[in-house]
Amino acid sequence: MLDTSTRLLRLLAVLQSRQSWTGTGLAERLEITTRTLRRDVDRLRSLGYTIAAAAGPGGGYQLSRGSVLPPLLLNDEEAIAIAVSLRSAMDSFAGMSETAVSALMKLNQLLPSRLRKRVGALHAVTVSVGSGPVLDADTLTTVAAACRDNRLLTFDYRDRAGRASTRTVEPVRLAHTGNRRWYLVAWDLGRSAWRTLRVDRIDGRPVTGAPFEPRPPPPDVERYVAEAISYAPYRIRAKFKLAGAVAALAGRLPPWVGVLEPLDATHSLLSTGAESPEVLIAQVVLCGVDFELLEPEDFRPHLQEIARRIQMATQ
Repeated sequence: MLDTSTRLLRLLAVLQSRQSWTGTGLAERLEITTRTLRRDVDRLRSLGYTIAAAAGPGGGYQLSRGSVLPPLLLNDEEAIAIAVSLRSAMDSFAGMSETAVSALMKLNQLLPSRLRKRVGALHAVTVSVGSGPVLDADTLTTVAAACRDNRLLTFDYRDRAGRASTRTVEPVRLAHTGNRRWYLVAWDLGRSAWRTLRVDRIDGRPVTGAPFEPRPPPPDVERYVAEAISYAPYRIRAKFKLAGAVAALAGRLPPWVGVLEPLDATHSLLSTGAESPEVLIAQVVLCGVDFELLEPEDFRPHLQEIARRIQMATQ
């Protein structure tokens, strides 16, 4: 028989693992009686945990939000994931370094030695190269809350050319490309069109406004964002036929390289854009497979000139 303290820790861990439990299911999972379960729930409540209970066929127990943050029970994978995320936050979000370091120190004190060694190895060999923009965490959470709550956002914004404007938008989704760039998909009221806006180009704190009735978003939000950031806004755009199926190529290409579509079982279509022919060709070369220019035809001389330079360098 487990002692009371051990049972309470197990109960807390199970309650945190999903949104709600039936009383019978929870008791069976913990291998205790429903009477013992009720007593243990009361003990957790006395320690400050907010546990909601409902009677009846659809009832059960749910760990709810309280007035203070209760201790969290983490398994090995969750603890390592949090440590890695905190290390990343030190470089990705303005004003978060001190807070992230403090949280990392607390977490490190509690990690068992086997996990401390794994996390320590990660930190010891990790350096920051500043390859992406630094975001304001408050700005990102304000935008996320507005998306969730369907509330208008007004903010000052700088476009790719550095031009300043004030935007009022209906925010719908946040997209993260994996290179520390966050994008807001929103309906721009001033332009009466969907727009993809980089969150790090928002100046100051966005102002949350009145609620709005959400309109249908673009049919494929993921594709819309990929096209908006990798193809549509650039001066030079081209389409290439790649040797390889989409499933084989998608994992090796960053989202900003372009939009991948299937052509047949063994070939894919890449739509990509850049500000110079050299950058555009470099993006295609990143695919690591044979490719063929499909359009536009007037880009072919640029491709031939770059091929000539490469050939000269190998002689």
